Amino acid sequence: MSESSRTEASRTRRGKLKVFLGYAAGVGKTYQTLEEAQQLKAQGVDVVIAYFEPHARKDTIAKTEGLETIPRRAVEHRGTRFEEMDTPAVIRRRPAVCVVDEFAHANVPGVEHAKRWEDVMDILDAGIDVLTSLNVQHIESLNDQVWNFTGVRVRETVPDWVMKQADEVVMVDVTPRALLHRLERGVVYAPDKAQKALENFFTESNLTALRELAMRQTAHQIEDRLEAPVREPQPAAGHGTTPSGNEKILLWLTPDPTSAMLVRRGHRVADYLHAPCIAVAIGRDDRFSDLAAAARLALDRHLNFARNLHIEVATAFGADPAKALAEFARQRAVTQIFVARNSPDISKLVHLVQDMQITIVAGRSNT
Repeated sequence: MSESSRTEASRTRRGKLKVFLGYAAGVGKTYQTLEEAQQLKAQGVDVVIAYFEPHARKDTIAKTEGLETIPRRAVEHRGTRFEEMDTPAVIRRRPAVCVVDEFAHANVPGVEHAKRWEDVMDILDAGIDVLTSLNVQHIESLNDQVWNFTGVRVRETVPDWVMKQADEVVMVDVTPRALLHRLERGVVYAPDKAQKALENFFTESNLTALRELAMRQTAHQIEDRLEAPVREPQPAAGHGTTPSGNEKILLWLTPDPTSAMLVRRGHRVADYLHAPCIAVAIGRDDRFSDLAAAARLALDRHLNFARNLHIEVATAFGADPAKALAEFARQRAVTQIFVARNSPDISKLVHLVQDMQITIVAGRSNT
């Protein structure tokens, strides 16, 4: 192979993604990411920092010494100056490996993508390996679980299908008690912010639950990787025969806000079962004329949310929603149906699909 061919091949090879996963700020994700970058640099690998958020943590800042940093990009938004990762500059620089802190970050309007994970996809497509950091509460399908036991709704999330593309997930762990000591010593946040954190999100019960969630998520990623070489080829989601286990999951979406929770819950179950998942909306006709304009917009948002999670989306029509859904489910060989508690005609649906498992998902009072 000529030198030009080798160069072109290296440019078209997709980069590898390594995620350092934690359960809360301060466990050491970024520190560990930079530690690995330093080790790679010592081995002669071309490593740069594409984005780093210091949070005034001296030990972590010290880990950047000697590593090239790509300057941030200034963005003006509503009269305020922000700094974001300069993704085009990273790709032009074309290192072998780059460090990208805070994988779930939402970008300020004015750059190429709304989310930093989308920037990372561009960097990987350019053949550059990425080391990144993420807390478990930012994984989309876990959003409701985290909200249920912490009372905090995390707004910046990464879709599960993105996490599945990670070549390696490493859990960075300390005990909740050790993390609380770090917080009390001012290692994680400044004293005033640390005190507020201790009184709210950083309770020992919250941290223990989040840590368990992170452990389960890491184990799940490992299981997926171990099973991948021997798993039977699967048909495209929602089409053809069902995979081994014969499970196929259907999500009944309505305009109600709880549909977002329904999507996350059903998607997570489908992921664990390695089962196809279909999100379906039922209307009286193809214009959904039985819905008010606001309800149609809400339903569209839920359908788009499902699409963003790489769930197959479908529509079915009929004057009787339960009957239309039951017929659709039988046509698609569905085995499990997920519905929100306030979906119409649940009792009728249960009667019509007695051979299928129905899971009724209840939402909290605030969404």
